[in-house]
Amino acid sequence: MSEIQKPKETETIPFYPDHIKTEIRVVWVMLGIAILVGAIAMFFPVGLEEPADPMVTPAHTKPEWYFLALYQILKISKIPGTNITIQPEIWVSLILVALLILLILPFIVKKGDSKKNIRNRLIGSVIFVLVAIALTIQGWFS
Repeated sequence: MSEIQKPKETETIPFYPDHIKTEIRVVWVMLGIAILVGAIAMFFPVGLEEPADPMVTPAHTKPEWYFLALYQILKISKIPGTNITIQPEIWVSLILVALLILLILPFIVKKGDSKKNIRNRLIGSVIFVLVAIALTIQGWFS
């Protein structure tokens, strides 16, 4: 008859004591590196510049291109040709009101509008887009 073959026993490493010991060694090495870097930073600090001032923006700082028109509006404080100065908070409020009107406008348009009203809205939209493009270009080169 055939003999019962026993599976060969492969040598294994138990998870609990061996793996945990390895992980503890890794934690101690990482902790030592963190303490070493902290000590070096404490005794040889990196020189800092002047503290940040939220009221002063550096000249080289510009927003991304899609915010340049709004940024340019905020940079304008005096209306050209007059002595009227408008605070930035008022500009922000005016921008939000204009965007809110543009958001609500499609819901208040009547289906039976005449061609004259549609043409006037189209002209207003084109003027709005041209002003936004002009402000974006001005913000890019300023």
